[in-house]
Amino acid sequence: MAADMPPAQLIEKHRPTLDTALETIRTRAYWSPHPEHPKAYGETAAPDGLAAFEALRGTRFALDQPGTDDWVGEEVSPYGPELGITYPHPDPDVLLPAMRAALPVWRDAGPEARAAVCLEILARISARTHEFAQAVMHTSGQAFMMAFQAGGPHAQDRGLEAVAYAYAEQARVPEQAPWSKPQGKRDPLELTKSFTAVPRGVALMIGCNTFPTWNGYPGFFASLATGNPVLVKPHPRAVLPLALTVRVAREVLSEAGFPADLVCLAVDRPGEGLAKTLAVRPEVRIIDYTGSTAFGDWLETNARQAHVYTEKAGVNTVVIESTDDYKGMLGNLAFSLSLYSGQMCTTPQNLLIPRGGITTDAGPKSYDEVVTDLAGAISGLLGDDARANALLGALVNPQVKARLDGATELGEVALASRSVAHPEFPGATVRTPAIIKLDGAKPESEAVYRTECFGPVSFAVAVDSADDAVALLRTTVREQGAMTVGAYTTSPEVERQVQDVCLEECAQLSLNLTGGVYVNQTAAFSDFHGSGGNPSANAALCDGAFVANRFRTVEVRRPA
Repeated sequence: MAADMPPAQLIEKHRPTLDTALETIRTRAYWSPHPEHPKAYGETAAPDGLAAFEALRGTRFALDQPGTDDWVGEEVSPYGPELGITYPHPDPDVLLPAMRAALPVWRDAGPEARAAVCLEILARISARTHEFAQAVMHTSGQAFMMAFQAGGPHAQDRGLEAVAYAYAEQARVPEQAPWSKPQGKRDPLELTKSFTAVPRGVALMIGCNTFPTWNGYPGFFASLATGNPVLVKPHPRAVLPLALTVRVAREVLSEAGFPADLVCLAVDRPGEGLAKTLAVRPEVRIIDYTGSTAFGDWLETNARQAHVYTEKAGVNTVVIESTDDYKGMLGNLAFSLSLYSGQMCTTPQNLLIPRGGITTDAGPKSYDEVVTDLAGAISGLLGDDARANALLGALVNPQVKARLDGATELGEVALASRSVAHPEFPGATVRTPAIIKLDGAKPESEAVYRTECFGPVSFAVAVDSADDAVALLRTTVREQGAMTVGAYTTSPEVERQVQDVCLEECAQLSLNLTGGVYVNQTAAFSDFHGSGGNPSANAALCDGAFVANRFRTVEVRRPA
C-alpha cells in the first residue's frame, strides 16, 4: 500500500507535540494544543461545522469496512430532531479476522510511528471540532459550548495524553541492545538482543451516551498507540461522534500506508446486545467500557479472555464542615450541580452537612440555612432561561427524567426542579436540579443516598458531626465507589481526616473550591480521572497502568 503521508513524515510533523505531551505528564502543568474557544478555528468554522453535520443527517454513513451485513441506526437528538443516519452493522466472523490480519504491519511499525499516526488522527479531528461539537450535542444533550469543549479539545487532550503514556511505557525498553558478560580469561559471552512491543489483539471500545468522545478517546488511542486494532462499538443513542472518529482514523491509516481495518465500527440493531457478543470473542483481548455497574460487572466476569478497563457508577460526596468563603462555596457548588444537568460521572450527589450547622465567614449557618442558601444560589444561577439552557443542556434519555420526577418521593424537597423552554429546540427536555433533604441517621434515608441517582438530583444529608461525615464518606467510597470527593473545611484536623479517607480508599479529592475550578471537571495531562482503586472504576484516565497492560515485550536473542 502506497503511503501519501509516510510515517517518517508524520513523525517529523508531530514529534514536537509528542515531546511536549511527554514533558507535561511529568510536570503535571497546564497545557493544551487544542483551542477551547470556538472562534480560534476560523471565521467560517462554526457555519461550516453545522453544515457538515446537517449534511450527514438522513444519509448512509459508508466506511467500506469488511463484513457489513446490514445498515442500522436510530439516533434521535435529545433536543428533538431525528438524525436519520444509518451505519454498517458487522458480521463478527468476517470483520474480526480482517482486523486481526491487519495487526502485524501495525505492530512492526514501532511505537514512534504509531504515536505519530495517532497524533495526525487527533489533528484532523481537531480541525473539525465544530462538526464534532454538533455531533456530540445532538447525541448527548450537552449544551453547545460544553459539547464543543468537552467533546472537542478536552476529549482530544485526553486522547493525546493516552498516546503520550503509551509511548512512554513502550519506550522504556530499547528496540535493540548489545549484551556482554565477562568470562575472566575467556572471551566474553556476547549477544544482540531485540525487544518488540507486542499488542494483545483486537481492542473493543464500548462507548457511552453522555460523553462519547471524552470517555472514549483515552481507551481508543491507548490501544491504537500500543499496536492493537480498535473496534468501536458506540452507544446506540450516541453513534455519530465515534463514527466520525473511525472515519478519520481509517483515512489517516490508509494515507500512512497501513490497513484501514485497524479501526472499525460496530453498530448494533435495536435490542441486539452486540456488545455482549463481541466482548467474549476470542479475537477481542482488550475492552474499554464506560456505563452502568451491572454491565461493567458482567464484562469483568464474562470477558475472561480480555483485559477489561471499566468506569462504572459511583456516589460522589462533598463534606461541608466550614468555609471562609461562604458565597464562593455556594456559587461553586451551584455550578457543579447544574452543569449538564448533573449528567456527569463526576457530579456531586451527597452533600454531608452537620445537623448543628457550620461556621462561615458570614457567621454560623444552620443545616437548614445552608440548604436554603444553596437552593437560592442554584435558582439565581439558572433564573435566566437563556443562561439555564447554556448550562443545563437537555436530559439525555427518559430514564434520567423518570429519576428526577421520582426524587420528590425520596425526602423533603428543598429545591424543586423546573422545566425550561428551549427557544431553538422545543422538543428538548431541559430541567433544573433538585435538592432533597435527608436525615442521615434514618435507615430509609440510607437506602437512598447509598445508591447512585444519575442526573440532576442531589441529597443534602444531615449528619451528627464532622466525624460522622468523614465516617460516612469512608463507607460510601469503599462500598459504592466515587469518581470525585469534595470537602469544605477550615479545620486542619477535618482536612486531614478527609484526606486520609481519600488516600486509604483511593478517591480523588478537591478541597475548598470556590473559584472557577469545579469538582466535576478535570484537566488532561495534570488531573487523574478516577483512580482505579475504588468500585467506581478499575482504571484511571490516564496513568501508566492504563496503557502498560495493552502490550507485552517480546525478546529475541542472537549471538553477537
